[in-house]
Amino acid sequence: MSGLLMLAVAGVLFLAAYFLYGGWLCRIWGVDPKRVTPAVECNDGVDYVPAPRSVLFGHQFASIAGAGPINGPIIAAMFGWGPVLVWIIIGSIFFGAVQDFSSLFASVRSKGKGLGLIIEEYIGGAGKVLFLLFCWLFCILVIAAFSDIVASTFNGFNADGTFNDANGATATTSVLFIASAVLFAMILYRVKPGGILTQIIAIALLFLCIGLGLMFPMHLHKMPWLYLVFIYIYIASVAPVWILLQPRDYLNSFLLLFMIGAAALGIIVANPTITLPVYTGFTVNGMSLFPILFVTVACGAVSGFHSLVSSGTTSKQLADERDMRLIGFGSMLLEGFLAVIALIAVGALYNGGMPKGTPPIIFANGVAAFLGTLGISENASRTLITLAVSAFALTSLDSVARIGRLSLQELIRRTDAENTGWRAALSNKYAATFITLTLGYLLSLGGYMNIWALFGASNQLLGALALIAVCVFMKRTGRNGKMLVIPMIAMLVITLSALGQSIIGLLGKAGTPDFVMMRDGLQLVFAVLLTALALVVAGQSFRVLGSVKRPDHTA
Repeated sequence: MSGLLMLAVAGVLFLAAYFLYGGWLCRIWGVDPKRVTPAVECNDGVDYVPAPRSVLFGHQFASIAGAGPINGPIIAAMFGWGPVLVWIIIGSIFFGAVQDFSSLFASVRSKGKGLGLIIEEYIGGAGKVLFLLFCWLFCILVIAAFSDIVASTFNGFNADGTFNDANGATATTSVLFIASAVLFAMILYRVKPGGILTQIIAIALLFLCIGLGLMFPMHLHKMPWLYLVFIYIYIASVAPVWILLQPRDYLNSFLLLFMIGAAALGIIVANPTITLPVYTGFTVNGMSLFPILFVTVACGAVSGFHSLVSSGTTSKQLADERDMRLIGFGSMLLEGFLAVIALIAVGALYNGGMPKGTPPIIFANGVAAFLGTLGISENASRTLITLAVSAFALTSLDSVARIGRLSLQELIRRTDAENTGWRAALSNKYAATFITLTLGYLLSLGGYMNIWALFGASNQLLGALALIAVCVFMKRTGRNGKMLVIPMIAMLVITLSALGQSIIGLLGKAGTPDFVMMRDGLQLVFAVLLTALALVVAGQSFRVLGSVKRPDHTA
């Protein structure tokens, strides 16, 4: 199989889906550029802040991409490139992009409310509480997995104690990105340069940070970086979005888009041969294609986390409804394109067995080999790709820490008259962030590989719940939501099957010397809670969905 042919087929299908399917959704749902968005109407300078389209696209894409579209397809490649490619394309178009777009639309038409508050309005208060609890627990899982990935990527030492300059350069550049983001925010909102000048400044800052990072790599061990990462995401969670979240994601989006563009160009020139078999079997390494393939590819096809970004932060920054298709639908298709590149990378490196190393290392090695055909140093390419992968994960942490904090606040807070005593103490943003990050830190100590399967299953289950919630919203407001039904049912079946397998596996491990309470015990508690919460929320939602005979609300 030709890597170029695989990339071309995916690219054409994604472009067609954006213009045809995405355009159709805009028409039938009634996207209206003349409507005032919540970001404009409720501008508070903290969470509700109108952002330029390019800045908001950067925020959405950098936040949703994370490490998932790279890790997932590479791990799932054990089943062969055929089923992975088919699921990436079908999942991205008909599951992931529709979920992201519909979640953004429903939130914008609900005054920028998160999905939990939308559920309260259209399904009921009990559903809201259970959904918010599910979201909060899920955010803790994401924080744990991605913080461990970032700290590992920043680790400036090899296993033998020698310096790892690639990781050190990545760490320096990432720290400089954060400082540059604050400077860029001041320029963007105080000086207010034009669109082209804004992009020139952003690219100049990006190259300056990369150049300094390559010249002055920082060498710290993993644990100090883990502490620093949690300090950073605490600050990012409570700071106004305009001063750090928006500009940092915007700056990172250039790096991420450059990485995707360079990798695609490398594939076009190198045209690598995919030596990975099309299909290796239904059961591989004791794992079955169903449901493991779907929850392993995860963000490369559909991710419930995206619905939290769309409804939790992006909807509060959207300045014009006409930008919804690009930001909500287009960013997911671009993530699917990245997942295809990751699949090509692992497929080209396959040599009678899966290549060695973690998925980010496999991805970096594959893309560096492609770029080598252009005369670009593989060492420099590997460093830049590693930097980009860490940027994906770190920008997701920015957003998920804020979303986790908002979910806990919404879960605890009541009306102003009732929000006293312990509720007032725990629902302020500083305490809510501290509680969320503390639990995330404890789970991170077990390493991301130990919680990836649980993260993947709960992530997809959240996607199913988001689709159910939006389906109720569409029916209650008299819109066509039939395209949500098949993805909704499919994701419920897939994810509940995967979570059931995780619970059985953890229970079987209990009582053995391999069972570690702070790792396996916490995972078991999370798996049982998430499954129970999802079943109750889904049951309530289906009951309401079946009882709605005609529209009873407009938005």
